[in-house]
Amino acid sequence: MNIISWNINGIRAIVKKDFPAQLKQMNPDVLCLQETKAQDDQVQEALQFAVDYHLCINSAARKGYSGVAILSKEKPLNVRYGIGVDEHDSEGRVVTAEFANCFVISVYVPNSGNGLARLDYRTTWDRDFRNYLVELEKEKPVVVCGDFNVAHQRIDIARPDANYNKTAGYTQKEIDGMTDFLTGGLVDTFRNAHPEEVKYSWWSYRGGARGKNIGWRLDYVLVSKSLINSVSDAFILNEVHGSDHCPVGVKMAFP
Repeated sequence: MNIISWNINGIRAIVKKDFPAQLKQMNPDVLCLQETKAQDDQVQEALQFAVDYHLCINSAARKGYSGVAILSKEKPLNVRYGIGVDEHDSEGRVVTAEFANCFVISVYVPNSGNGLARLDYRTTWDRDFRNYLVELEKEKPVVVCGDFNVAHQRIDIARPDANYNKTAGYTQKEIDGMTDFLTGGLVDTFRNAHPEEVKYSWWSYRGGARGKNIGWRLDYVLVSKSLINSVSDAFILNEVHGSDHCPVGVKMAFP
């Protein structure tokens, strides 16, 4: 199973670029999208070319904001929208597709914002999302794909000292939140496979950051520990353009 995750920064914008051809080339069995920035009907319209895929969508109540989706070649056994907490679920940040061997979750974790205005909310969200995953794992293992809006270690950010505890995505509270996911039974597939590799998944549009590779690794595929031996490859597709993020993913073989 080839599972890919991509924060596309607007579904209607990216389909006007090379997205249909990129989808064909990447050929994922499951594609998790974040920041669709559209309502359900608009996402469906934009993806009408993807005839080989079943589509699960969770859009925000606020138009043009947030939103996640899952495209899968196999029809999910069940789909869950949100995490069951009203405070969070209006923002369209989580959709969960159940398959025979696992749950696949597409997640767009809240950004702590300018001046860290939403850092306290983000901390609460991390806790509640972790609790949601714990409950899911009581049923079957999870594959959690998405933009976690945090660089977990110094290796995951080009300029750690300039950003630490000053910039959203690299504060100690956010780092601790990711640590809690990992100590709670999930594995960061890319860092597990490539412990020393410097590779990023997001670059600012400012100052030619992508060309200079001044980036952050904000996008992850986390899996339950029971699944880590099923992961044959974990990758970041830096060469794929169309968004300020690039796709990340894993290849898995289920028994």
